[in-house]
Parts: sequence; C-alpha cells; structure tokens
Amino acid sequence: MKMIKYLVPLAMIMFASCTSLVLKPADFSWPVESVLKADNDGNVNIQRYSITFNVKPLFLKETGDSTAYQNEPIRVIRSVKGYYFMVANNFKNVYVFNVKDGGFSLDKTIEISKNSGIEDPAFNQRSPYIELVYGKNDNQKLNLTENGIVKQEGK
Repeated sequence: MKMIKYLVPLAMIMFASCTSLVLKPADFSWPVESVLKADNDGNVNIQRYSITFNVKPLFLKETGDSTAYQNEPIRVIRSVKGYYFMVANNFKNVYVFNVKDGGFSLDKTIEISKNSGIEDPAFNQRSPYIELVYGKNDNQKLNLTENGIVKQEGK
C-alpha cells in the first residue's frame, strides 16, 4: 500500500513532464524585408536576425542555373506565423519556407507569373499577410500567406 502511495505521485510527475509547453500568442514577423547579396559560395547572412543560409539551391530550382545567384539580391521576410518568404528579380514564384532540422524546408511554391519573371519585387508586412509589390510601371500588389495568394475582395 505504501508503494502505491509513492508510485501515483511519481507517475503524475512523469506524465506531466511529457506534455508540450506552448507559448501563445507569438508574433514572429519581421517589420521589413531583408535584401541580401550572396557571397561567392552562395551564402547570405541576415545579421539583424543572426541567420545564414545558402541560396544556390533556390536559384537552381527557379532558374535552372546554380550561378544565377551572383549579382542578384534575394528578398526575405518572415510572417507572423514564422514562415519565411523569398523572392528575387525575374523569379516566377515566391518560395515559402519553414525551419526544419537546422535548415529551411520548402513548404509552398506560390506561382506569381506563368510566362516571365516578375520585375522589382518587394515584400511588406501587412499582418496577417505578406504583401508582394512588383512591376516597374503598374506596381501590382498581392497578399500572400503560407497557403498562397489571398484574393482581395472586389477584385
């Protein structure tokens, strides 16, 4: 009987330590995009947020050319939910990444243009969306989430 008296509280402590702790709400968004040039090895560094990653695979996927990152800045912004949105000049897609196993894992590819790459892309934080502005003359705007393009009412 004495043994049960000690085992029950011990079991409760063990099971309580197995539950996950979630801190909510949390806002992971960055107020402005980061515009980054890759070094000779294809690495970019966002000093403000202490992040370094290699963009060669992204440019290879988008352009078919692993050297396309040279002299082409990549634009990165982080959403409220913690997703990373990436785009560069002449990309046809916006890439949405999540952090996984010490790297970025592609979560979604959002097609922006079927025919030609977009010009002069820029991201803005428009919570709960990421706003993509592009085009030299007509400045087109799209609201994005980690799931894709959000249609604006009345359009």
